[in-house]
Amino acid sequence: MELFERPKHGESAVLVQIKFTGLNKDSNITQDEKEFIELVHSAGATDVAFITGSRQSPDSRLFVGRGKAEEIHQQVSLHDADVVIFDHSLSPAQERNLEKELQCRVLDRTGLILDIFAQRARSHEGKLQVELAQLKHMSTRLIRGWTHLERQKGGIGLRGPGETQLETDRRLLNIRIKQINKRLEKVKNQREQGRQSRKKADIPTVSLVGYTNAGKSTLFNQITQSDVYAADQLFATLDPTLRRLDLPNQQAIILADTVGFIRHLPHDLVAAFRSTLQETIEADLLLHVIDASDDQRDLYREQVHEVLREIGADDVPQIEVMNKIDLLDQSPRVVDKHDAVPTRIYLSAQNNLGLELLQEELSKLFADKLFDGVLRIPPKFGKVRAILYQEKAITSESISEKGEFLLDTKIQKNQLRRLLSEEGLTLEELEFTAESLHK
Repeated sequence: MELFERPKHGESAVLVQIKFTGLNKDSNITQDEKEFIELVHSAGATDVAFITGSRQSPDSRLFVGRGKAEEIHQQVSLHDADVVIFDHSLSPAQERNLEKELQCRVLDRTGLILDIFAQRARSHEGKLQVELAQLKHMSTRLIRGWTHLERQKGGIGLRGPGETQLETDRRLLNIRIKQINKRLEKVKNQREQGRQSRKKADIPTVSLVGYTNAGKSTLFNQITQSDVYAADQLFATLDPTLRRLDLPNQQAIILADTVGFIRHLPHDLVAAFRSTLQETIEADLLLHVIDASDDQRDLYREQVHEVLREIGADDVPQIEVMNKIDLLDQSPRVVDKHDAVPTRIYLSAQNNLGLELLQEELSKLFADKLFDGVLRIPPKFGKVRAILYQEKAITSESISEKGEFLLDTKIQKNQLRRLLSEEGLTLEELEFTAESLHK
């Protein structure tokens, strides 16, 4: 039996979204009713009532006022709702008090997002990361359900150290958390080995980031000819996927598709997915995918920047990819540049518009990592010529007056230097330039 079981059918939910006028602007980000409903639907629940309201600040006991709590209770009774979901973070005490008051299960925004992540995780690592975040979240709410067993009863077969059920559960949770952390450490080491191998080969890594449902996976699939799961829903992608992408001019990069961000992304999730997000932190370039057709794109852009700051990736060079331009009334400019460097590219991943342009701009950005020139190979080093042909790095060749092979070559510089060093050669002595004619 799994630790976190889900009901076999869709649950009916009463949604609650409160605006707090007395909080500072950082704590009172514009509420998004549509996004909240999409989150609930993504979790498999059906909204039967949506309750809004405003007050100066959250009530320490019930989060909402007594009158609002009674209004919620009426809706729960009217619709026979299974759960009340708040678009806010609730303290463990507030959650317990609300459940007692409403006579119904209560879930906050963090619990809702954790539930969606639990459904979406497909890889072993993803499932472990989600379970770790769930356990940390649950550890603060353990008293629920055990109020009738505050202390284990004594008696024949039941006498023990006098440990409360709460303490027993905390101990078991801590054991499980340690087990998961140990397994994730192994996965982290494997990922680190992969990153070191790519660094050694000097293949640049480009990571797709963006608000959830901006179209990252669709863009990833189109540009790499992959079949990563993509859907018009929040958090369709959880597990990072890496693919080699061959660019024009014989270049190659590693493209990484990552989890989408969202406002108030639970800190436990950010911490649990840190090893996954390491691909973003250590990337050479971030492609920040933005839904150009969304009215709240500026708000979402800032939310992504906030998460990037939190994981330490805000210094990584970034290009904005304005996706879904097919949904706009007017076609925007194709590329925005600053000092000849692209800052924003407009495209439609779904309709395959502008993808070639994106690849061309990536080729220009990483051109300094590519050797594109002529190599002068003496006949005795015919093995080098054979290896370069094997790597499909030679575009044409001719023979010099001295009988040397003159090879038009396009290949990653580090890869070329490594191949040559294995034969005791250097790029500088073999590169055919105007100066080398006189040697």
